[in-house]
Amino acid sequence: MDPISEGNEEPFNIRLHLAKDILTIQEQDVICVSGEPFYSSERTVTIRRQTIGGFGLSIKGGAEHKIPVVISKISKEQKGMRSISWMFSSSGVAINGINVRSYRHEEVVQVLRNAGEEVTLTVSFLKKTPAFLKLPLCEDCTSPICSLFDTLSCSSWPTSPGLRWEKRWVDLRLIPLLHSRLSQYIPGSDVSRKNAFQVIAVDGVCSGVVQFPTAEDCLDWLQAIASNISSLTKHNVKKINRNFPVNQQIIYMGWVDEKEQDSVQDRMYSPKFLALRGSSLFKFTAPPVTTWDWTRAEKSFTVYEIMCKILKESDLLDKRRHCFSVQTESGEDMFFSVELECELLIWEKAFQMATFLEVERIQCKTYACIMESHLMGLTIDFSMGFVCFDAASKAVLWRYKFSQLKGSSDDGKSKIKFLFQNPESKSIEAKELEFSNLFAVLHCIHAFFAAKVACLDPVFVESQGSATTALSSLSCNSQTPKLKYTT
Repeated sequence: MDPISEGNEEPFNIRLHLAKDILTIQEQDVICVSGEPFYSSERTVTIRRQTIGGFGLSIKGGAEHKIPVVISKISKEQKGMRSISWMFSSSGVAINGINVRSYRHEEVVQVLRNAGEEVTLTVSFLKKTPAFLKLPLCEDCTSPICSLFDTLSCSSWPTSPGLRWEKRWVDLRLIPLLHSRLSQYIPGSDVSRKNAFQVIAVDGVCSGVVQFPTAEDCLDWLQAIASNISSLTKHNVKKINRNFPVNQQIIYMGWVDEKEQDSVQDRMYSPKFLALRGSSLFKFTAPPVTTWDWTRAEKSFTVYEIMCKILKESDLLDKRRHCFSVQTESGEDMFFSVELECELLIWEKAFQMATFLEVERIQCKTYACIMESHLMGLTIDFSMGFVCFDAASKAVLWRYKFSQLKGSSDDGKSKIKFLFQNPESKSIEAKELEFSNLFAVLHCIHAFFAAKVACLDPVFVESQGSATTALSSLSCNSQTPKLKYTT
């Protein structure tokens, strides 16, 4: 596996170790296992510009990458190459007396371009080599570092009586998995990396881009890491829910990427953290940790007044896969994507579960409306169906069961025309109502119908005993039948 740190040219060999709650990225290091090595504090060498290839140097790092400037490769044509082979483990490079340690990568390149025909390099050595300049994993490695410097081996490291060097795997980065997010895409875009992804911890620590030899290997690791993140999330939600009342239980928490409404070319998507809790869908820029964090959501929506749609391949907006949309009570469409298909299924089931539980809890919802210039109220009742009453006298004007609704249409602004079947005459009766919050009403009716349909599924009903039980049934391996909203 080759992790590629963005901004650096050369990949290097690493090993991943996945535990229940942490991803460890290891690299192979050459360490002194006995004795205390002697390190020269400084070394200077002068090299000349070649007719072809310039100074024959490749550099890595820079201030923008938060790592020191280092010389990563030296051309074979440079006669002084053996005397400066130790620069592979150096930092604090100075060029003609100019200390470029804190320079950006492009600034160092510019200094070299303006250095004339001859340059003097002064190098300060580190006792521990930088993490991205280690010896390769395989003895027969053909990487540029190995082929250029056959002297760069355990036997060529500083020696003195009692010193012994060995190649060993050492921890490079530790990524805590709780609330971590995976990303196969180039940040902000819809372009997926080939057989590669990165893991970003909740505190911002990043694995770097990890490249795999095959798509199958990449998918296996993605699914394994996603499964561990999901398990940790469930356990964490279970603990949090102990502090919340039954009607405020968390059903879902997880990262998504939201498509920007007014996106610029280099920033089409932004990471968001969604949570379904009680009657609300919350959208955060970071996971909520404290009770106070729940009051600081970027946006929140009532679950039975919004509608979720899983996008089919023909509905996708760009190259992003595993996408869904959420239409709000104002009619605004928000588009999100997740990394894996199993995550999309988890979200869909969680949203259905949250909607069902909330409809079951409230049982009915009333909206103000106007019919024939009179102020009315329309109640959507889980048991009785549709009930319309006069707002002033509270007298019921008409009522119909859900099964009697044979059709409906709306103008996309404020009016809904319902077509109900009279139970006695079997004739169709039209009722036109005007609402100030058309989409909220439409979504609420949809939610009540969906809950009615869900009640017909015994597997669904058995699994929705509590929010904690509901959450535990949501996983990449869940066999719970997929429900579809129908009316």
